[in-house]
Amino acid sequence: MDRKKKVFELGKEVKAIARERVGRVPASRTIQPKSLRKKPKHKKPPEEPEE
Repeated sequence: MDRKKKVFELGKEVKAIARERVGRVPASRTIQPKSLRKKPKHKKPPEEPEE
Protein backbone atom coordinates (compact mmCIF):
# COMPACT_ATOMS: atom_id res chain seq x y z
CA MET A 1 0.00 0.00 0.00
CA ASP A 2 1.13 3.49 -0.76
CA ARG A 3 1.45 6.11 1.93
CA LYS A 4 -1.00 9.01 2.04
CA LYS A 5 0.09 12.25 0.43
CA LYS A 6 0.67 15.09 2.89
CA VAL A 7 -2.11 17.66 2.63
CA PHE A 8 -1.17 21.34 2.84
CA GLU A 9 -2.85 22.93 5.86
CA LEU A 10 -2.95 26.70 5.76
CA GLY A 11 -3.52 27.14 9.52
CA LYS A 12 -0.44 25.13 10.45
CA GLU A 13 1.68 26.99 7.90
CA VAL A 14 0.56 30.41 9.17
CA LYS A 15 1.46 29.42 12.75
CA ALA A 16 4.85 28.12 11.65
CA ILE A 17 5.65 31.39 9.85
CA ALA A 18 4.52 33.40 12.88
CA ARG A 19 6.78 31.32 15.15
CA GLU A 20 9.71 32.09 12.86
CA ARG A 21 9.06 35.83 12.97
CA VAL A 22 7.96 36.38 16.57
CA GLY A 23 9.34 33.38 18.44
CA ARG A 24 7.73 30.75 20.62
CA VAL A 25 4.74 31.61 22.76
CA PRO A 26 5.63 31.71 26.48
CA ALA A 27 4.32 28.87 28.62
CA SER A 28 0.95 29.44 30.20
CA ARG A 29 0.64 30.37 33.87
CA THR A 30 -2.04 29.19 36.23
CA ILE A 31 -4.62 31.79 37.20
CA GLN A 32 -4.72 32.51 40.91
CA PRO A 33 -8.07 32.63 42.71
CA LYS A 34 -9.58 36.11 42.78
CA SER A 35 -9.41 36.30 46.59
CA LEU A 36 -5.62 35.92 46.47
CA ARG A 37 -4.96 38.44 43.70
CA LYS A 38 -7.46 41.07 44.84
CA LYS A 39 -5.87 44.02 46.63
CA PRO A 40 -7.62 45.61 49.62
CA LYS A 41 -9.54 48.81 48.87
CA HIS A 42 -8.32 50.65 51.96
CA LYS A 43 -5.14 50.36 53.95
CA LYS A 44 -5.64 49.27 57.53
CA PRO A 45 -4.47 51.84 60.13
CA PRO A 46 -1.29 50.85 61.95
CA GLU A 47 -1.97 49.01 65.19
CA GLU A 48 -0.91 50.74 68.37
CA PRO A 49 1.64 48.77 70.37
CA GLU A 50 0.30 47.40 73.63
CA GLU A 51 2.35 47.87 76.81
